[in-house]
Amino acid sequence: MRLLTAAEVADLLTEIGQRLELAGESEFKAKAYYRAAAGLRALDEPLVDVVARGGLREIPGVGEAIEEKILALHRTGTHRTLERLRADYPAGVLELLKVPGLRPKKAAALYRELGITDLEALERAARAGELGRVKSLGARLEAKILEGLDLLRRTAGLMHLPTAVERAEEACALLARERSDLGRIVAAGPVRRACEVVDRIVVVAAGTDDKPIPAGLPAEVRIVRPEQHGLALLFATGSDAHLEELAGRAATLGLSLTETGLSHGGQPVPCPTEEAVYAALGLPWIPPELREGRGEVARALAGLLPRLVEERDVKGILHSHTRDSDGVDTLEAMAEAVRARGWQYFGVCDHSQSAFYAGGLKEDRIRSQHAEADRLNAGCAGTGFRILKGIESDIRPDGSLDYPEDVLEAFDFVVASVHSQFKMEREAQTERILRAVRNPFTTILGHMTGRLLLRREGYPVDVERVLAACAAHGVAVEINANPWRLDLDWRWHQRALELGCLLSIDPDAHSIAELDYVRWGVAIARKGGVPPERILTCLDLAALEEHLARRRSRHGT
Repeated sequence: MRLLTAAEVADLLTEIGQRLELAGESEFKAKAYYRAAAGLRALDEPLVDVVARGGLREIPGVGEAIEEKILALHRTGTHRTLERLRADYPAGVLELLKVPGLRPKKAAALYRELGITDLEALERAARAGELGRVKSLGARLEAKILEGLDLLRRTAGLMHLPTAVERAEEACALLARERSDLGRIVAAGPVRRACEVVDRIVVVAAGTDDKPIPAGLPAEVRIVRPEQHGLALLFATGSDAHLEELAGRAATLGLSLTETGLSHGGQPVPCPTEEAVYAALGLPWIPPELREGRGEVARALAGLLPRLVEERDVKGILHSHTRDSDGVDTLEAMAEAVRARGWQYFGVCDHSQSAFYAGGLKEDRIRSQHAEADRLNAGCAGTGFRILKGIESDIRPDGSLDYPEDVLEAFDFVVASVHSQFKMEREAQTERILRAVRNPFTTILGHMTGRLLLRREGYPVDVERVLAACAAHGVAVEINANPWRLDLDWRWHQRALELGCLLSIDPDAHSIAELDYVRWGVAIARKGGVPPERILTCLDLAALEEHLARRRSRHGT
């Protein structure tokens, strides 16, 4: 039998996790499989090579038990645990889990009580009012399911940015391997513009088109002559609005810019690179992330384009979780992984006590964690690395933070976030968040709108008022780098900068592997036009400590 790839084994581990949840097993047990699956998908070498050198235990989340399952899945395509779980629920029940807001426990009940095994049957039952007659389901679930099905239809075919990037990289590698005659193979389209969700993969290459494209390539491929590669890449990248702005600029110079070429007086202008196209238009090269037709051409003409943040600018992180709440790795392991990445600080930021569903920290556990941080910091003395003591405090419905003031004073920083009552009216939700922003202990406002891309709309909130309050009170606005969130939305970044806000790129990591989410936070900050000097986590350790000291002086500590 053919050996399975890392991606294929990751899919089967995910299936095990989902089926464990359907069976009512511990959520943490299921998460172990999801974490191992994420680690497999992040491999930068073939799984067969990792197995051959005995390197599976190096993958985050892979211990003895999961290692044994990976080996079996890799070699045989199955495992006794998977087959046992498959006997409980048909494959169609897993399809139900795609519905936003439908949790495994309810999906299992839909199958047990009503025999539902596909999305069509689910919608029929919800519209017919059949769910309300089942005690374990309830009538309220019907509206939630219909809303989720509608969102599922509207987002059909869309991918999160990391998935799209992975597929684009695979397409480029396959094309390079199968068509050695091609050069300058570049992923274009919405992937290159770092769109948070992507509907297609586009690849541009220089060469001749007299040979077939490899079968099964997950991308639209455009092969052009080398002298037109720049023009083709520009148009394949988009957006339409940006290209319209460029065409307008060309017209003012007596040029014609279309997808077929750039010309002056009917004579073609060579376009071997994008830089050549922009130079012909009297413009500096505009980074792909900014090409959304939001005035970037005018800013480029005026010399107002900023130097966009890069990954190397990030000096540390201030929002990540450990095993003390709902993370999967210890404080020591997370801190060491942060340090190994060359960052100068790790802000431990577990959930507060109101987040009982996420193992939120009671006061005794806070003291224990702080003692552990002190011990680890003592071992790092003189190295230029430090663990900072933080908390992700739930914003209560009335806008207050978790814990009394004497407990809040013990933290180096506080990330204030909404995790409940998303259905509050817009005005009430806004006032709730504004009160938290005004709290002198709040350092960062976490994932402002609570959205989960392709899964849940953000709650209604007056973003303009909240940003203005953050600027007035010196509260940084998080750019949550989790690819399901990427919140604050990049479309608000420029307004945040205009109002005077400081932003903070943070991974909201719940495992070592998720620390690398910083990549996506940087990408979305670049798309929002954010320079490094306006990002809290681009401060070095000394500057950050000074910033946090000024914040603490507001409440007399």
